[in-house]
Amino acid sequence: MKPAAGFGRRFFLSHDTMKSALFALLLWLIAAPSLAVLDPATVKQLAAEESDDRIAAIRKLAQTADPEALRVLKALSEDALHVAGDRIVAVEGDRVLDAISGRELKPAPENRDGITINNRIRGELSAALAVLRLFDPDRQTRLQAAQELAGSADAEMAPLLARALEKERDPRIGRILSLAHAQANLKNPDAAVRLAAVKALGESGNPNVKNLLAALTDKNAEPDEKVRIEAAASVRAVESRLAFGDNAGRVFSGLSLGSILLLAALGLAITYGVMGVINMAHGELLMVGAYATFAMQTVFRNHFPGALDWYVAAAIPAAFFAAALVGIVMERTVIRFLYGRPLETLLATWGISLFLIQAARSLFGAQNVEVANPAWMSGGIEIANNIVLPLNRIAIVGFSLFVLALVWVLMNRTRLGMFVRAVTQNRPMAGCVGVPTGRMDTLAFGLGAGIAGLGGVALSQIANVGPDMGQGYIVDSFMVVVLGGVGQLAGAVWAALGLGVVTKFLEGWTGAVIAKIVVLVFIIIFIQKRPQGLFALKGRFAEN
Repeated sequence: MKPAAGFGRRFFLSHDTMKSALFALLLWLIAAPSLAVLDPATVKQLAAEESDDRIAAIRKLAQTADPEALRVLKALSEDALHVAGDRIVAVEGDRVLDAISGRELKPAPENRDGITINNRIRGELSAALAVLRLFDPDRQTRLQAAQELAGSADAEMAPLLARALEKERDPRIGRILSLAHAQANLKNPDAAVRLAAVKALGESGNPNVKNLLAALTDKNAEPDEKVRIEAAASVRAVESRLAFGDNAGRVFSGLSLGSILLLAALGLAITYGVMGVINMAHGELLMVGAYATFAMQTVFRNHFPGALDWYVAAAIPAAFFAAALVGIVMERTVIRFLYGRPLETLLATWGISLFLIQAARSLFGAQNVEVANPAWMSGGIEIANNIVLPLNRIAIVGFSLFVLALVWVLMNRTRLGMFVRAVTQNRPMAGCVGVPTGRMDTLAFGLGAGIAGLGGVALSQIANVGPDMGQGYIVDSFMVVVLGGVGQLAGAVWAALGLGVVTKFLEGWTGAVIAKIVVLVFIIIFIQKRPQGLFALKGRFAEN
């Protein structure tokens, strides 16, 4: 009986094994389409003489969504696919691989002819590679591939895009793929599919999509009336999103410009408010700060290359003290002897500005110097198809707000700030109660010059650094001070940001030159109606 029992155990064990094998075979059959081996005939067709045959082979390989197809097409795009006899091989450095199997060939074939491709094939190849990268496990790779296909998807890509969209779990990539899939369906023979695609594309904010939809409003391009009507509605929706994106971009550009004007005007508001000095060399103090940034970048590049991305942090105090020192020297040697004589002060500071420009030319040369953005300030944040916020401008806006906060604390929470405000409001009375007005003049001028130097650090990240760079900001800085109110930080903030935004909108409509003229005329009219500016200076002396 025991042998029979043993036989029974062996029988049931074999039965379980058979069920496992059948289950594995079923899984293999289900997954077979996605695990398809590369067709040798299709791979060899990549070396055909006719471009149409090669393009057909590229499309067949792309439709497999196979990683091995990506390997072969990538080798073709890099001119690493060769013909060796009746075999297609891929060259990877010193290795030669069989293009179909991926196995290394030893010994490597010696007689090989490279497969050359023209621009037409290269464009088709680029699209095929993008489609295959949609199935890559890396999110960033899929995102870049989806963005590449967003404006070039055609009807033949629709099935693969649908598969990629079905598998995609990232919301952002899914939105891009949805629009690409809809764009691919615009050539579908089924009018209902085209109508759904047009409705989906109405959610886009891409200018290329707008052009595609606009073409469908023509009866010759689209025979179905419902599709044409929906295309017109989608065009209006896309135009609305594009207009919103353009306006949002102008607002941000205006805020970044206003941040630069704010840094330039803060120092001028202090010096002009305390001493009433029209400092025509204030723009050159921005230039001093920018060149200090360049010098600090050079020091880091030569001595601390590993920490080069942090040269900006070291440039901030360097630029502040360099510009402050220049400002103190100006005040002690020239401006101090010209108080109460505005015309002579204006001419003297204009002469100082020319001297500083020539000094910069002698030290650094007449040509602009390179100040590169650190890696963490390079690139931008894309919040819509036509809205990209550069990181360097975002950093400048944040830096300007930080400097503004420090100046507010200094002016309202320190003894120095109290003395400066006292001299600004009533200089004779401040002197009578023991405020050292002469020393305050020097310190205030140095502080204002140092803040202008910080403006030079910010300006160096978005503009060319050269001897004449400050000339374009002196008039705008004075307009900010006069419009905001002499000696008023709040007025400087509102005036700088407001002028920046208004200027950018006007430039979009009228051009840069007309925009500046319009702004100047507006300020002249405003000052005629309200001489004290947006925020009037308080105090008995100011009222007189």
